[in-house]
Amino acid sequence: MKKYFFIPLVALLFFACESPLTSKKDSFVTVFETSEGKETPTYPEVIEFYKELANSYSSVSLQTMGPTDSGYPLHMVVYNPNGDFNFVNLREEGKRILMINNGIHPGESDGIDATMLLIRNLAQEQIEIPKNTVIVAIPVYNIGGALNRNSHTRANQNGPEAYGFRGNAQNYDLNRDFIKMDSKNAASFAAIFHQVKPDVFIDNHVSNGANYQYTLTHLFTQHNKLQGSLGNYLHTEFMPALIDSLKQKELPITPYVNVFNQTPEVGFQQFMDYPRYSTGYTTLWNTLGMMVETHMLKPYKQRVEGTYELMKSLLAITDKQAKRIGDLRAMAANEIKEETEYPVQWEVDSTKYTEFNFKGFEADTLVSEVTGYNRLKYDRERPFERPVKYYNYFKPTVKVAVPEAYVIPQGWYKIIEKLKANKIEMRTLEEDTTGVFTYYHIDDFETMSQPFEGHYMHSNTIITAKTDSITFRKGDVIIKVDQPGKRYLLETLEPAAPDSFFNWNFFDPILQQKEHFSPYVFEDIASELLEKDAELKSEFLATKEQDTAFAENWYTQLSWIYKHSDYYEKSHLRYPIYRIEAAE
Repeated sequence: MKKYFFIPLVALLFFACESPLTSKKDSFVTVFETSEGKETPTYPEVIEFYKELANSYSSVSLQTMGPTDSGYPLHMVVYNPNGDFNFVNLREEGKRILMINNGIHPGESDGIDATMLLIRNLAQEQIEIPKNTVIVAIPVYNIGGALNRNSHTRANQNGPEAYGFRGNAQNYDLNRDFIKMDSKNAASFAAIFHQVKPDVFIDNHVSNGANYQYTLTHLFTQHNKLQGSLGNYLHTEFMPALIDSLKQKELPITPYVNVFNQTPEVGFQQFMDYPRYSTGYTTLWNTLGMMVETHMLKPYKQRVEGTYELMKSLLAITDKQAKRIGDLRAMAANEIKEETEYPVQWEVDSTKYTEFNFKGFEADTLVSEVTGYNRLKYDRERPFERPVKYYNYFKPTVKVAVPEAYVIPQGWYKIIEKLKANKIEMRTLEEDTTGVFTYYHIDDFETMSQPFEGHYMHSNTIITAKTDSITFRKGDVIIKVDQPGKRYLLETLEPAAPDSFFNWNFFDPILQQKEHFSPYVFEDIASELLEKDAELKSEFLATKEQDTAFAENWYTQLSWIYKHSDYYEKSHLRYPIYRIEAAE
């Protein structure tokens, strides 16, 4: 397990000559380095490395956090030059916190190795020590996937020799789980995130898709979605500063190439990181988030060293602009506090784009020797650089009025538990309470025909707001929207939002009618209802006259009367989260 800790001095001198990243000390040389950039350590080797590092350097702490689906606990590594690992103290001191997540897809192990090098080199003072920034890293997030080690599942990837698997111990893709939180991993991540409260967040990945010259690509959270002063800062200062820093290191970087089976020079749009993704989730708390996507076909050593240099640059920028980042995050919190409308759906703004010179490879369409059909083939002997349009502006298409509060009946305890896991403040009713509240009727929605991450997701959800007199019971909860988790609440509790708890199927029981009628019994009741209610009868007859299919289906007619009567259950298609509207 400790095979890379104690290396003969002669061997160390050899490795020191081979790589600028190699430790100058006689310990803590990593598997990545001893293999000359061809291998990545196993999960136990990663944790053992950090244990030994924390035992040897007061600036490093390894903390055991919550459980994961694998049965192993999640770990958190903290680097602080002065050895203070109390996050309350750190925030009071005005420190910025840079959080790094690794191994969410363990086959994409670049960040695991790069972060080991970064923390070690900081601890050993081989690189510039940050004055205003503390680093928090999750060494391996998807432990179950890391333990499922193989050499084949990343068919498109150039190294390392062996690596983990994308699915976790329950076979979930954890980078789709931050909102729905089906895994113990996601709950433990939320606990770490809300303890740490990071200012900047990096999630390290390896790309799939097109072929091009770059080793590094960036996927920042969408600046329009981040909104306001903070979004503008991300777009016009923070991101350009990173690009410029890497350019000075002769490490060009491009936006994540969001195209598949076509060439990038046709132009491409920014990837929209919905809250299901790590950076979409962290953005809900005004954290500056980005994914690093190294290029799958570049050699492993080159990818790891590129990731290392990118994290060094981002650390330096965060440290230099620490006060500005803190001020802007505080400003963003105030801006969001004042918002009375909130965008829940977005689309690409095709009228705006960024144009830049893209370094790609020429591609040809050839006849496949395997299938006999056309195939795409890049020619790396024919590099090019030409202007490309990058559509990185989004505009809201659906907005909702921000309520004063939500009321959740206690029977929906799974939803309440998810909110509590994300530090949402709430109070419990101490007695039964009756009042007039707003609720949504689910008018229509579409559902996937195939499962997606354990769910048959809904989309294009259409709702109508209605009011009713409702009695809530002692034990039901009221959640004020004016709190740090405001955006999280709106993204999860408004059913029209793409990653709402409704669209993730947590309210599917309301979509099924529980009580029905027997036609031969209800015939007489229906006749009585029409006889007693002239308005109902008039509407019924008008519908028959206007709708031929309705007029020719006796059961549909009886069902219409049933659903317009007190016999029809109120809970069917009634979204059971209620709104207390904000005062005008």
